Amino acid sequence: MNENKPGDSQNLACVFCRKNDDCPNKYGEKKTKEKWNLTVHYYCLLMSSGIWQRGKEEEGVYGFLIEDIRKEVNRASKLKCCVCKKNGASIGCVAPRCKRSYHFPCGLQRECIFQFTGNFASFCWNHRPVQIITSNNYRESLPCTICLEFIEPIPSYNILRSPCCKNAWFHRDCLQVQAINAGVFFFRCTICSNSDIFQKEMLRMGIHIPEKDASWELEENAYQELLQHHERCDVRRCRCKEGRDYNAPDSKWEIKRCQCCGSSGTHLACSSLRSWEQNWECLECRGIIYNSGEFQKAKKHVLPNSNNVGITDCLLEESSPKLPRQSPGSQSKDLLRQGSKFRRNVSTLLIELGFQIKKKTKRLYINKANIWTSALDAFRNRNFNPSYAIEVAYVIENDNFGSEHPGSKQEFLSLLMQHLENSSLFEGSLSKNLSLNSQALKENLYYEAGKMLAISLVHGGPSPGFFSKTLFNCLVYGPENTQPILDDVSDFDVAQIIIRINTATTVADLKSVINECYNYLELIGCLRLITTLSDKYMLVKDILVYHVIQRVQAPFESFKQGLKTLGVLEKIQAYPEAFCSILCHKPENLSAKILSDLFTVHTLPDVKALGFWNSYLQAVEDGKSTTTMEDILIFATGCSSIPPAGFKPTPSIECLPVDFPVGNKCNNCLAIPVTNTYKEFQENMDFTIRNTLKLEKEESSHYIGH
Repeated sequence: MNENKPGDSQNLACVFCRKNDDCPNKYGEKKTKEKWNLTVHYYCLLMSSGIWQRGKEEEGVYGFLIEDIRKEVNRASKLKCCVCKKNGASIGCVAPRCKRSYHFPCGLQRECIFQFTGNFASFCWNHRPVQIITSNNYRESLPCTICLEFIEPIPSYNILRSPCCKNAWFHRDCLQVQAINAGVFFFRCTICSNSDIFQKEMLRMGIHIPEKDASWELEENAYQELLQHHERCDVRRCRCKEGRDYNAPDSKWEIKRCQCCGSSGTHLACSSLRSWEQNWECLECRGIIYNSGEFQKAKKHVLPNSNNVGITDCLLEESSPKLPRQSPGSQSKDLLRQGSKFRRNVSTLLIELGFQIKKKTKRLYINKANIWTSALDAFRNRNFNPSYAIEVAYVIENDNFGSEHPGSKQEFLSLLMQHLENSSLFEGSLSKNLSLNSQALKENLYYEAGKMLAISLVHGGPSPGFFSKTLFNCLVYGPENTQPILDDVSDFDVAQIIIRINTATTVADLKSVINECYNYLELIGCLRLITTLSDKYMLVKDILVYHVIQRVQAPFESFKQGLKTLGVLEKIQAYPEAFCSILCHKPENLSAKILSDLFTVHTLPDVKALGFWNSYLQAVEDGKSTTTMEDILIFATGCSSIPPAGFKPTPSIECLPVDFPVGNKCNNCLAIPVTNTYKEFQENMDFTIRNTLKLEKEESSHYIGH
């Protein structure tokens, strides 16, 4: 049978719904039969009321004979859609005495339900099946067990509940994507793995479960990696002169894999192992084993392993003259990618990572005047565990009395992120890339920087916001799949070389520039034969890749390992769009409304004080004050922006019988003064906030960046 190429059929309208859309996940595959000048959406065809599958699978369109399709189109042409008021409504509600007819897309728009089983019945919005919940004991939102976004646990068209697990709720879109990817043999409840009861209910509620194998089973060489095993030394300091990938069996340089996960390895000598038979666990597994009695990770809901599936238990019980058809593999993969990104925001992702934090607390003794050194000492302490809750105590350098006072964790992490941004580990003005600092590399500071960033994100600190897109893409997609740009080059001389090459207008000019920069190009291995002017583009590309990526390969690998702390890097790679917003961009500017909504107002004995507070915020936003919105937030919490994971505890305002405001950064509490006039209120607020921050800045300014 002649079929158009996919690109040729995109502008052809379906003979039933008259839409050009090619949306397989919504309307099924779009098929064009050039021989009969016929284009149909699979679901439009499948759900039409007056047609049956009389032919074999290879006949007509999916077994629907061409003459039958023509008859059904002719029948539908006399029926008007009750949604769009146009003719061609081939689908009717099966409820007795209901005369509503509609197109398939129009039915979706009005939240009709189409059952892809039995007689392929459709129900209009008034007669569609509903889930009956006897009582609703859920007072708060619950997460969709697929995308984990919080939803109101009230059954509706878009919100469905599992029939076998009463605390399992789903978005309809999430269920549909999972069903298309899993197929009839793997689609089941994400909590208890029941397939029989679960599938019957989902089919009743209009979820299409295709009779096909799972998308991951259909991929070519899908399990090829299972035939490979890890052969690399992953310990922090590999002692092998031949490199981490060197493996010499029956010697001290033989690679031993972690007995728990098998995805990390070490040379015997690098971990002081006497023989290959000696057990060895990587750091991650050792930490899990050590803490297994105290900490249980949040459950991850994944599709169960195929070994536990009884095929006969999963098959649809009712046969139908209209047989659902397997969707193309490419469609399944696209839907899988889309499903993984449904409504995921970065705060939700960071809250998920925060589930790892234990109740056990680790106190960090921090010298505010030398934030970097004291943070390094604290994080490198052998008793430090990144999954312990952090408590900060500020100490004073050279204090013989050893006095300490409680500090704000978020303030400490904020100061630490400021130091990192201005440190010699990064280069660039606003959007930064990793630098090449041999001393920092020797001291393993790139690893520590990555670990600090990960800890800050998970423990409620601020996001960096200074990554270049190139650095971010290297972390997510790999250096080999990233192309730097001129803005990534912070070295003025190198940038000038690139500009001169790029602006050469003749081959002679280009060769002249290359001759002048011969030594540099030879040193970095970028010399190439120039025959045409267009060769300059490849030359520029080679220089950029060397200077921005290859030159800092060692710092990058070390930094990446640090970012793996608490699973942060894996989360970034799984949800790049969400994390790009906080790693490559600064937070949005604060406004009076944002701050007003942020602070919870406790009961105030004087109503005037609340009015003064709101007026003060508006005055600051309008530039009628010497302070800024950021100053107010720093004064109360120690942070100049709202952390991606939010404040804990929630910032609050209370009223005290004092003349000047008091900021309690440990509790994120701002006590505002009681005054007789607004003018006095504003003057006291401005004076205290301005001078307090000025004093704190002077105490630490000459240490930041050193």
